[in-house]
Amino acid sequence: MSLAHGYAVHDQTAPLVPFSFERRPVAAGDVRIQILYSGICHSDLHQARDDWGNSKFPMVPGHEIIGRVTEVGAGVTGFKVGDFAGVGCMVDSCRHCAACDEDLEQYCEKGASYTYNSTERDGQPTFGGYSDHIVVEQRFVVKVSEKLDLKAAAPLLCAGITTYSPLRHWKVGPGQKVGIIGLGGLGHMGVKFAKAMGATVVMITTTPEKGADAKRLGADEVLVSRDPAQMQAHAGSFDFLLNTIPVSHDTNPYMGLLKRDATMCLVGVLTELDPPLMGAAMMFGRKHITGSAIGGMAETQEMMDFCAEHNIVSDVEVIDIKTVNEAWERMAKNDVRYRFVIDMATLEKAA
Repeated sequence: MSLAHGYAVHDQTAPLVPFSFERRPVAAGDVRIQILYSGICHSDLHQARDDWGNSKFPMVPGHEIIGRVTEVGAGVTGFKVGDFAGVGCMVDSCRHCAACDEDLEQYCEKGASYTYNSTERDGQPTFGGYSDHIVVEQRFVVKVSEKLDLKAAAPLLCAGITTYSPLRHWKVGPGQKVGIIGLGGLGHMGVKFAKAMGATVVMITTTPEKGADAKRLGADEVLVSRDPAQMQAHAGSFDFLLNTIPVSHDTNPYMGLLKRDATMCLVGVLTELDPPLMGAAMMFGRKHITGSAIGGMAETQEMMDFCAEHNIVSDVEVIDIKTVNEAWERMAKNDVRYRFVIDMATLEKAA
C-alpha cells in the first residue's frame, strides 16, 4: 500500500478539501504513475453534486490524468520507469465480454470500473486524478508522446477521446461537410479533430461572438443556429453532425441540416431531450440520431498518437489546486476557454 494525497468532496454540498488515502500495491500488471496534470471535466462537478444520483463519498474526482511512470509490475511490457503516461475515464473492465474482446471496454457488458466514484474489480473504491499518484493496470494506461504539451494533453483523456471516437467510427474525412454543435470543452476538440481528418468543418453555435475563436481553432465556417436564414441556407447539406451540447435542448432543427442517410451523434447530453425529437425529423430523409461514449483503450492510444502526429492538444487554463473550488464555480458558469487543468506540483505546496 502507498499513502496518497489529494483533494476530495465528502458530501454533495461540500467543497473540495485535502484528503489522504491508500493506493493499492503495484501488482504484476500494474503501473504506478506520478500525476503531473489533472484536467477538470464538467462531469467532476456533476458527480460531486450527485446530479446523476450515483455518487459515493468521499470522492476524489479526476479522469484526465497525465503523469510519469515511477514503478512497473513484473509483468508489464509496454511501460518503463520515466515514461509519460495517461489515464482516462476507465481503470478496468471485465475483459471477457464481447465488447471487451473487441477493444470496446467503454461498453463492457458487466460495467467498466471508472477512475473515480466507482469500484475496482475487487470491490475497493476508486479515487481519481486530483491526487499525487495512481496505480492502474497496464491495459488501461496509454503512452503519451514527449512531443505533446503535457498540461494541454490532459483533457485528451476525456474531452479528446469523447469527440475523436465518433468522428472515427462514422469515418469522417476529406470531401465531407461536418458540423460541430456547441463550442466548449468537447466542441473545441471536435473542431480540431474534424479539421485534421480533412473534413470541411462548420462550427454551429447560438453565440455569434464565438465565431472568431471557432475559426482560430480550425473551423472553415460558422453557422449561427438562431438565425433562420443561415439554417435554411445550410439545410440538407451536412454529412455528419457532432452534437456536444451538454444540457437538454431541441434537436429537431439540427436534423434538418443533415443530408439523406446522414447522422447526428450526441456526446454531451445525458438527460432527456426537450422538446422530444419528432419522428418526422428522421423519417423524411432516412436520417439517424445516435450517441457515443468515450473510446476503448486501443482507440484512445490511437487518438494520442494522432494528436502527437498533428500537434493537437486542448486549449487550457492551468490552475493551482488551492483554487480548484473557484475553478469549479467558474466552470459551472461556463467561464473557461476551454478546459481547466490542475498543476499537481501545487498539491505539495497546498499540503
